[in-house]
Amino acid sequence: MHTSTKTQTQSIIISGVLKSTYQLLSATLVFSGLMAYLSLSLNLPHFGLLITLGGYFGLLFLVNKLKNSAGGLLAVFALTGFMGLTLGPIIGSYISGFSNGAELVAMAMTGTGIIFLSLSFYAITSGKDFSFMSGFLTAGIIVAFLAGIGAYFFAIPALSLAVSAAFILLMSGLILFQTSSIIHGGETNYIMATVTLFLSIYNLFLSLLHLLGVFSGED
Repeated sequence: MHTSTKTQTQSIIISGVLKSTYQLLSATLVFSGLMAYLSLSLNLPHFGLLITLGGYFGLLFLVNKLKNSAGGLLAVFALTGFMGLTLGPIIGSYISGFSNGAELVAMAMTGTGIIFLSLSFYAITSGKDFSFMSGFLTAGIIVAFLAGIGAYFFAIPALSLAVSAAFILLMSGLILFQTSSIIHGGETNYIMATVTLFLSIYNLFLSLLHLLGVFSGED
């Protein structure tokens, strides 16, 4: 009887974390979208790699520091809002740089949504434990990140394409891993779960947009 009660309690906690994560994720995606639209409307310039990475890692550190307090929510919106602002100029460059730029952005958004919803649905309904992917994802993301930095500074188009393709696979794996971690009780902090899923969606969108621009962009 005691074991049954404990299991029910765990199920309620896990269900609460999952619900809170998706509610906060939805709110941050909307807020980030509004910030991207604001950035696009104001025609803000590209933030540059150093400002983008500095703001990202600084705010990510703040989120992690405040994850167990109410301030963590403000930090999450600060991080996702900042990422939205950095997205505006990127989207603007595609809309102005390609005759079908708006279509490319819409295709990338649709593709991102389909991938995220499909993988989340699969992870939840299958109940599979994807914790075994942890080491591979960590190593893969570090390697892909460093390769992306190299492609940026040395202007290597082929490497940049390879990095985008790799990030699509890695972010897809991260969505499976994080969702699985929530439903199996490995992740009990919905703030950190939200940030992980948000960043997966953000990078998935950018990588898809890059590949679509290369292979389907029309000057």
